[in-house]
Amino acid sequence: MRVVIIGAGEVGRAIASNLEDSHDVVVIDQDSDVVEELTYSLDVLALEGDGTDIETLREARIEDAGLIIACTDDDEANLVICGAAKTGTDAFTIARVKRRTLLQTWEGSEGAFGVDFMVCTDLLTAQAIFRISGLPAAQDVDMFAGGLVRMAEFEIASDSPIADQTVRDADRYDSLTFAAIFRNDHMVVATGDTVIRPGDRVVVIGSPDSVTDFASDIVTPGNGDRDEIVIVGASEIGFQAAREFEEHGFRPRLIEQDHDRARKVAEALPKTMVMESDATDTAFLEREHVDEADIVIAALGSDEKNLLVSLLAKRLGVDRTVAVIENLEYAELFETVGIDVAINPREEAAEEIVRFTRAGQTEKVAMLEHDRAEVIEIEVSTNSTLAGTQIMDSTTTLPEGVVIGAISRGGNLITPRGTTVIEPGDHVVLFVDAMVLDEVIKAI
Repeated sequence: MRVVIIGAGEVGRAIASNLEDSHDVVVIDQDSDVVEELTYSLDVLALEGDGTDIETLREARIEDAGLIIACTDDDEANLVICGAAKTGTDAFTIARVKRRTLLQTWEGSEGAFGVDFMVCTDLLTAQAIFRISGLPAAQDVDMFAGGLVRMAEFEIASDSPIADQTVRDADRYDSLTFAAIFRNDHMVVATGDTVIRPGDRVVVIGSPDSVTDFASDIVTPGNGDRDEIVIVGASEIGFQAAREFEEHGFRPRLIEQDHDRARKVAEALPKTMVMESDATDTAFLEREHVDEADIVIAALGSDEKNLLVSLLAKRLGVDRTVAVIENLEYAELFETVGIDVAINPREEAAEEIVRFTRAGQTEKVAMLEHDRAEVIEIEVSTNSTLAGTQIMDSTTTLPEGVVIGAISRGGNLITPRGTTVIEPGDHVVLFVDAMVLDEVIKAI
């Protein structure tokens, strides 16, 4: 299928990289340096131009395209692109937007703006913040098989009970599978003999209860509760995050410096205590006992401010900090200086769009470690290499870097073991090294 991507920022690049092997990909961007760099780094046709210009879209041969993805940083431009594309093609259109009001307008009027599928970056980010905040020590969390299966990635502290244990010794849970370990720049597929080191990031897949039990066990005693939540910044992401917490029964506190914004947000969030102040005012933070918070979420409008607020919260004694970062290059810096989780809105958007482009191949996708690996859910067909044979035999036909994490059969969870036989119709959740992803999807 011919796929036209407009915008070669982090989102567009991630999508293009994911689709280049399986589709005929065209990428349009206005920056000539970006276009030249793409030409050499990815197997795509890179064109310089304005995606809102119909002539540029024609140059990309949108009439032959099956999918058009508008993912520039400008909401209005993305809507214009989709609308313009619809005048010259029947291709499926996807638009990335930041503002939830645009999503609500689109949802209330089928086909509005010429958009067939809309991805709201800020809402996805807020939902990711809530998922991750609910599990102590979690770096990433996602649900599969209609909520029957949970995947989570945890960083192992030096005082964790499972530090320096083998996976075999640490595996004390009935419905949990250790999938892989990320250690510095390396990825290790977990086996019984694999030793879990302090600083490792461990990926587990299993029932929600077992993953929650695992999370509670591996953290330092006393750090498991997540009832006291402070959100810094009533940006759209901060606002949406507060609403997510409200909808799940929490009563978060939100700090916003701008008077008008604070008042507007306070009226819209009845279960959130909105405090009007500068979040870098230590006297204010101490007076409001922010140091007693279980988690502080920095959702201000700049990466630098979010870093400062997160470091200040850590210094005051807050157990856990989550920071929103716009520049993905800062992710490693944030983690190096002690920020527990850094969430990039563009990665959340790219993941959602890639999931959609895989419709028919995978039911669900979660990207890990900046797309170094994925956890995917597939429905097993009769032609799948997994169907009808024991896992210990069927997995020998797959490349290294694949772990079957969980199986859903008729609404029931099955924890996979070597002798488990996967049946057609089963939903299987797999951890897959991104290097072998296309090969694995074809086989299963």
